[in-house]
Parts: sequence; structure tokens; C-alpha cells
Amino acid sequence: MPGDEFERRTADVANGDGWVIDGNYSRVREQVVWPTADTVVWLDLPRRVVMTRLLRRTLRRVLPREELWTGNREHVTNLMSWDPHRSILRCGWTRYTPYRERYDAATNDPAWDHLRFVRLRTVRGVARFLDTTASTSRRASTALPGRIARPGRGRTAS
Repeated sequence: MPGDEFERRTADVANGDGWVIDGNYSRVREQVVWPTADTVVWLDLPRRVVMTRLLRRTLRRVLPREELWTGNREHVTNLMSWDPHRSILRCGWTRYTPYRERYDAATNDPAWDHLRFVRLRTVRGVARFLDTTASTSRRASTALPGRIARPGRGRTAS
């Protein structure tokens, strides 16, 4: 998708209520998403966990030639490349530290004082967070019998 259209569509969502935007969209994160968010959930898992999951997911997609989006597929030859623009594994490895440093700096940046950063460092911590979030959402949806209650006006970026 062209950059300007991506930015416009992301802004349309981020200007609404009750959204979750998943991903590390550097093009729009600090200009569009974070200014309107109230919470950033940071999955700061150990590199070994990230790389193991990335390898499994990539193999699961490469072997059956699974279509990812608009005809895009991961290629076996890209797995062997040292170019981080071709290999998702190399990209994951080389971007791990810069992303951690960027998010760590953001937690202390006064520009983001309006954000609540939830830093999840373990798989168990992620599971607890999801369980807590799900149970809160279930309580909110049963708060008004016969009506659908939204669990809040949260705006979360992860």
C-alpha cells in the first residue's frame, strides 16, 4: 500500500475509540499512533524466544508456500540470505537490539508521558496479561445484561 494511504488509513483508526494496533510501524508510530494511544504493550521477550518463534513461523509458511498477503510468500532462498531486507530471520536478529533500545528510551521520554507502557519480558507474563485483559473484558461485557458493553475507550498500541 502506498505510504500516504497507509498513513491516512492508520490515522482514521487511531482517531477513533477502542482500537488496538499491532506491529512496529515506524512510519506512523510516533506521528499517528502514539499521540492518540493511552497504552503501549511492549513484548520484550528474550532473543532466544523471539528467534525460535520467528524460525518456526517462517518454516511453517515457507514449506507449504503459504500466501501471506496479496500474493506475497516467503522464499527458502531468503532464509539463507545475510541481507536483512531479504531474510526475516536476519532482520529479526539485527533489529532486536535497536528496537529494545528505542522502546526503552521511549519509556523515559517526556513526550510520551501520557502513555502507560506495559513491558512484558516473559512468556508467562504475556499469558498473565492476556488472561487479566480477557477477564476484564468479560466482566465489562456482562455488566449490562442484554446489552453489549465495551470494555472502555482504550487506545492500545503494541
